[in-house]
Amino acid sequence: MSGDRTSPPPDTGEPDDRRRWQALGVGLVAAFMTLLDVSIVNVAVPSMDRALRATPSDLQWVLSGYALTFGLVLVPAGRFGDARGRRTAFVVGVALFTITSALAGLARSPEWLVAARLVQGAAAGIVNPQVSGLIQQLFRGAERGRAFGLLGATIGISTAVGPLLGGLLIQLGGEEHGWRWVFFVNVPVGILAVLLALRLLPARPTRQPDRHRLDPVGVLLLGIGVTLLLLPLVERAQWHTPWKWALIPAGLVFLAGFGLWEHWYGKHRPPLFCLGLFRLRSYTLGSLIALVYFAGFTAIFFIFTLYLQNGLGYSALIAGLAITPFALGSAAASALGGRVVTRYGRPLVAVGLLGVVIGLGATVYVLRGSPSGSVPLLTAVPLLVAGLGSGLVIAPNQTLTLSQVPVPQAGSGAGMLQTGQRIGSAAGIAAVGALFFSSLSRTHGQWSTAFRDSLLLAAGIITLALVAALVDILGGRRRDRT
Repeated sequence: MSGDRTSPPPDTGEPDDRRRWQALGVGLVAAFMTLLDVSIVNVAVPSMDRALRATPSDLQWVLSGYALTFGLVLVPAGRFGDARGRRTAFVVGVALFTITSALAGLARSPEWLVAARLVQGAAAGIVNPQVSGLIQQLFRGAERGRAFGLLGATIGISTAVGPLLGGLLIQLGGEEHGWRWVFFVNVPVGILAVLLALRLLPARPTRQPDRHRLDPVGVLLLGIGVTLLLLPLVERAQWHTPWKWALIPAGLVFLAGFGLWEHWYGKHRPPLFCLGLFRLRSYTLGSLIALVYFAGFTAIFFIFTLYLQNGLGYSALIAGLAITPFALGSAAASALGGRVVTRYGRPLVAVGLLGVVIGLGATVYVLRGSPSGSVPLLTAVPLLVAGLGSGLVIAPNQTLTLSQVPVPQAGSGAGMLQTGQRIGSAAGIAAVGALFFSSLSRTHGQWSTAFRDSLLLAAGIITLALVAALVDILGGRRRDRT
């Protein structure tokens, strides 16, 4: 890839080959832990409700507050890692995540739990851009593709197996206190990750460390804009006023202000985010594909869990097992996609998106006739196909999107990419969830119909990502001919 020929060489103090892969392993464990907490808590909500006597608003904030603060700090944390050292940011983030996980598990009131989840989400947002930045820093060429393949597998698996692991932990810990183990399980993993990170991760982010200010005005404008975009999406079920949607255009105004400020600020000092990255075709279209794909991808697990547990009465454990074929397919294909993405490029992503659409369409087909007793078995093969397709989307797209991003901007570039993914996830769950519940109301409790209707919408959203990938492929071929 062209980005590999122009990227600066690795820093002289970086680890040798074996230590590079060991450092990546530490990063992947931390990424898995933080991304898992996006979905694992869903199955623990009924237990939390009984134990803490939480209101629906409290429970909504336990779920959505994590996603909100996660998305808020991604870009500033990525920029901090670029400027002051990714190991420092990574260790601080993992340590804070570990402490807040323990505090969440010890919660004695809904307010305590919500506060812990808000800080825990911010800690997760500190950690994740450092992992992508370290891959950019430590690997080149085909090795970078393999590393991003492993990261993609981590993203796909953590999202899909959250309900399964949550169900297992609740069953082991008991209905009353099993939800606490959903948080406590992070503590030993986090402590080990901190110790290994201090030993294995490189200390210097770039050859010329950047000691400039970290653009506080840019941080403020971006933070307000992202908050205004996400709040009505994550609070859609609790805020009944239609005026909540007015926050979205207000958020877009602040994001436009952020863009203007960064353009001016970048003429004088290193900005929070380099807008020049959007002049890179690979970064712009890859970010768009990621945003749209995550809008459809994340919503699948939200509605499937509701359908199985609330609609058909399956346990949290069985609901988690039903999603496992998707996770297995995603893991296998991510590893393969990371190895071959440098050979096939964006067409590989398009094939993956097509596989996801076909798998979801097949899921809708096998569920015709409102089955009730065999849904996990009926959906196993279609979800496996969708998972295989997903594995060819997340990792290869991330590799291609960041391929031409200079290493000194790798953290902030990855942070903006992941911010788009978080916004896409929130928007997708809001849209698909709204259709799910409206269909449920319209059909007077026909859960199978509501699930099929909303799954078709998720497939339609993913089809838009496929269109964006095809536009990129055709544009690239036209450019090559000229």
